Amino acid sequence: MNPARPGSLAARETRTRRLPLLRTLFALLCLAGVAGAAAATVVHAPAGSVQGSQAGAVLAYRGIPYAAPPVGELRWRAPRPVARWTGVLDATHFAPHCAQNASPFGVASQSEDCLYLNVYVPADADERARRDGLPVMVWVHGGALVFGESDDYDPAPLVARGVVVVTINYRLGLLGFLVHPALETDAAADGPIVNYGIRDQQAALHWVQRNIAAFGGNPHRVTVFGESAGGLSTLTHVASPRSRGLLDRAIVQSGAYSLALPSLAQSEAAGALIATALGCADQSAACLRGAPLSAILANDSGGGYVPTVDGKVLPLSLGAAFASGQFNRVPVMQGSNHDEWRLFVGLDFDLLQGAPLSAAGYSALIDQTFGPALGAAVLAEYPAASYPSPDLADAAEGTDSVFACTSELAIQNMAQYTPVYGYEFSDPNAPEDFLPPVSFSYGAAHASELQYLFNLTTLLPHAGLNPAQQKLSAAMADYWTRFAKDADPNQRGLPYWPRYEAATAGRQQLAPGAVMIELGFANEHHCGFWAPLLQAAGD
Repeated sequence: MNPARPGSLAARETRTRRLPLLRTLFALLCLAGVAGAAAATVVHAPAGSVQGSQAGAVLAYRGIPYAAPPVGELRWRAPRPVARWTGVLDATHFAPHCAQNASPFGVASQSEDCLYLNVYVPADADERARRDGLPVMVWVHGGALVFGESDDYDPAPLVARGVVVVTINYRLGLLGFLVHPALETDAAADGPIVNYGIRDQQAALHWVQRNIAAFGGNPHRVTVFGESAGGLSTLTHVASPRSRGLLDRAIVQSGAYSLALPSLAQSEAAGALIATALGCADQSAACLRGAPLSAILANDSGGGYVPTVDGKVLPLSLGAAFASGQFNRVPVMQGSNHDEWRLFVGLDFDLLQGAPLSAAGYSALIDQTFGPALGAAVLAEYPAASYPSPDLADAAEGTDSVFACTSELAIQNMAQYTPVYGYEFSDPNAPEDFLPPVSFSYGAAHASELQYLFNLTTLLPHAGLNPAQQKLSAAMADYWTRFAKDADPNQRGLPYWPRYEAATAGRQQLAPGAVMIELGFANEHHCGFWAPLLQAAGD
């Protein structure tokens, strides 16, 4: 008998009889694959077992609690340890982020239960690398310590370069930074207890020390990095004795804007006014802890907060700590963006006030900001007639006084004691991620470098990075991760990035087609004018 041809009736019948068996086998194989994938994404850490998920070359573990929820009687207390859970925690979704009002820089939240972190691991890391421990980068988001969330930063471009990335939430606004005498006594900690948001970050760093090895990370190669308020937070950890041993390197992006911090007495005076505004005429801890969240958020400052010199988290203000060498002497990368203040000018005038800043308005603003005598000197240094518009005159003054020259001062001081690598992000055509167009180009505005390091999830629609910008993005991700690995950003194939030396004051310029050493940073940003004023202010 001839064998059945593929198209014959007998062959079709044979295939039909086999289909149920094949389907069963296929289903079993699929189930086995799913089970295998699930097993591959379960990590058994000291804190408890977690089930993550895989997307491409990244294993993601989201919404892991690192401290007990700071709610009820734990509101305005130092973070408490979280109880070890039983079973396997579902870590495939983000947990709630910290309470805040809606803004261009953060998504509104009503949750005080928000002390969670996320861990991202290279899926293709070999067994030896995991055994030895991959470098760890802990990201602290920005937002003036009043806005923002970890959810917005997908670190896949960094993870692809062989590092573990941890992103964290921490208490924001008044919940994280209110200072009031009635709240400072805490039997579980060595008081006074303030800077709750910074203490949250330190609790997250302790969690990393205890648990990151289970994810393939090395607890002895931890880089803390952050932008804006996250950069200021990073500088706080560099200065804080309570962070000693929790970080081995630091990357500060636009974070040196407040080197002179308020004293405990100054912050307490401001806190007493807040207590009154919350209806707590008796200034008691019980009244404050019982205040409705809506009232607390209604009294949050849109201008943001800064840490307080409390004698514990911060024995000294940041500027004083760096100038005297009394800080954790870890290697540092630090820099700012060429046009930082354009973001704030665009928001404050073109968008919120509905019109660009006028010449008369610019003069009045400078006078109000600096006082008549110093204001006259500032106007002479930044005359409106020397710029295309008063908006851009104010943007130049704000960039230089708030970000560029404070960064230069911090770098100068820290470089006396530890290796420092300075940079300036200078892409004049960086897409603006947070605000709609205004009457001028945003340039390399505040936070515009973030999209070159992360896949951001809260972008305004725009064309994305062009090929030259994509090349810059790859170089920046290489520099950042190489620094996390070796405490030195240099590697083969990238333009050389020298350590900061006082004699040359060189920084690495980061711009499309122009990644190179720049030597004129201080002159371009008028730091000779601002340096004496910053020194006099205690920076």
